[in-house]
Amino acid sequence: MKYNETVVGEFINRPNRFIAHVNINGKTETVHVKNTGRCKELLLPGVKVILEKATNPDRKTGYDLIAVYKENFGLINIDSQAPNKVVGEWLEKQDYTFVKPEYTFGKSRIDFYMEKGDEQFLLEVKGCTLEKGGVGYFPDAPTERGVKHLYELSEAVKKGYNCFLAFVIQMEGVSEVLPNEEIHKEFGVALRHAVNAGVKVLFLKCKVEEDSLRIL
Repeated sequence: MKYNETVVGEFINRPNRFIAHVNINGKTETVHVKNTGRCKELLLPGVKVILEKATNPDRKTGYDLIAVYKENFGLINIDSQAPNKVVGEWLEKQDYTFVKPEYTFGKSRIDFYMEKGDEQFLLEVKGCTLEKGGVGYFPDAPTERGVKHLYELSEAVKKGYNCFLAFVIQMEGVSEVLPNEEIHKEFGVALRHAVNAGVKVLFLKCKVEEDSLRIL
């Protein structure tokens, strides 16, 4: 996936989870943060950030904050909408005969439903932006929705679906994602339950650039 027009800025602060103040060419701009997670280990005063210029001239914020350079590591895409977009593009290149996003199963909406011949597949997508010691961790904030989806996938396996949980790793140099049980123990419990039930876990490594993100 490609971004339209990107610019470089310097992060100042984040008054709430929706907006941030960023220095762009010497001017302080209020920008929209495309990630409602904490990102507290990334969005530090003075760090270099990447923004996409908004195409709607009537918007209150003229930019979206989409990526950040982590010291001694590199560029991390934090756009929470990007994982589903890149997975959608990636699925088009796989050999599925039918792909439908936003599929209702049980009491949840699973990110993708696919078919291949007589086989049925369900795929839930999670974006990973948290790195510690070269390993990815998810989530960076409690996610009851994520826990719910894992139990739904476990039930779907019993009904004959091939089920996957895909971690889109929104940074380079990381190949594995572990449950961040310090933040949300229940997610780790649900993930182990899902794996034991037959849900397969995919680690989707990405090429991360200032103006693009794609699955390798």
